[in-house]
Amino acid sequence: MKSTRKERIGWYFYDWANSAFITTVVTVFMGPYLTSIAKSAADVNGNILVMGIPVYSGSFFAYVVSLSVILQVVILPVFGALADRFNLKKHLLLSFAYIGSLTTISMFCIQGSNYLQGGILFLVSNFCFGCSIVMYNSYLGDLADKSETDSVSSIGWAVGYIGGGILLAFNLVLFKNAELLKISTEMAVRISLSSAGAWWALFTLIPAFTLRVHKNKHAAIVQNKSRKISDNPVIESIKKLIKTFKDARHYPATILFLTAYLFYNDGVQAVITISSQFGQQELNLSMGTLTQIILMVQFVAFGGSLLFNFIAKKISTIGTIKISLFIWLILTIYAYAILKTELDFWLMAFVTALVLGGTQALSRSMFSRLIPPGSEAEYFSIYEVSERGTSWIGPFLFGFSLQLTHSYRIAILSLGVFFIIGIVILFKRKNNLSTI
Repeated sequence: MKSTRKERIGWYFYDWANSAFITTVVTVFMGPYLTSIAKSAADVNGNILVMGIPVYSGSFFAYVVSLSVILQVVILPVFGALADRFNLKKHLLLSFAYIGSLTTISMFCIQGSNYLQGGILFLVSNFCFGCSIVMYNSYLGDLADKSETDSVSSIGWAVGYIGGGILLAFNLVLFKNAELLKISTEMAVRISLSSAGAWWALFTLIPAFTLRVHKNKHAAIVQNKSRKISDNPVIESIKKLIKTFKDARHYPATILFLTAYLFYNDGVQAVITISSQFGQQELNLSMGTLTQIILMVQFVAFGGSLLFNFIAKKISTIGTIKISLFIWLILTIYAYAILKTELDFWLMAFVTALVLGGTQALSRSMFSRLIPPGSEAEYFSIYEVSERGTSWIGPFLFGFSLQLTHSYRIAILSLGVFFIIGIVILFKRKNNLSTI
């Protein structure tokens, strides 16, 4: 039995809840704030020590993002297998959501030159965010038939942009009026960071009460068999995961799309993650200006999600994704060669917003159609390795390029390689994706 309207609304509201973390923490405040804290602790060469290793202070945030996703690469598939095997999607979603929201609330304590504390809190919260999104995404097959996945996925993304945008608007007012409220800008940032955790926790109550534990015959059968084989569910889940990787060769279209996605979404997520840092460090834009720009992105992206869903109905889902990747590639070249002023940054942000929601929503919908029945959480755990703000290769390449050249323009241009690879893979002949 498919979902009710009430359950779909509850599912949409988890995007509303967690998008505050992406907008307020990942996209706007954490990158510049943690970078400024790291710089205050840096030596004369601009380096800080992390476990005895010298790291350029401007690269610290990008490296923390990368480390959080490396942990996900190792752990997420196991949780995905557990969720499918024992029908734990809802339980794990709520567990990770509340651990992540609590560590985000604790970001209020980050101040002075304590970059390690900030890095650890972000590491845990970003990891939990990624884990909860695996479970959230894996619900898509329970909520919609294949003919409805584009629409349901697009509405979810659109609702998330509005939710994240509303909290960001409140935080912008707080930041702009910090002096009037007799608080420092640093205090305004700390309050904004912790507010994202509170928002995340509060609105997660809606899916907690509306999402159902859907019956999964596959999970029940496997669970019964596992009891005969082993009392250790983790070991059995790892065995099942290994089997899944072996069986994946029978689904070449799934592997092809996932491979393309792992590359091009690394580029997308890196752009999201470092956009504020780029604007602040390269163009000297103020935090207030950056917050206004990201706020605009949230509301334009709402329309972009629905626009690209409309285009996908007119041509095809995969064709629309290809169009979006060409636009992303042009944007990286624009940032390197043309972007000079604040107005240029606003223009780039507007185009990014239009294409952002469509790329993400249609990619999720596309992948959900290619997953073998009964393995949704497992496959989405692999998918989530490069979902939203959790990609590691893109931020690592950006941070490494910046460390070598100290040029933000070269660093952002380097991200174009991910879109080129994605385009090449999706244009591969006889890939069985052109009609989807």
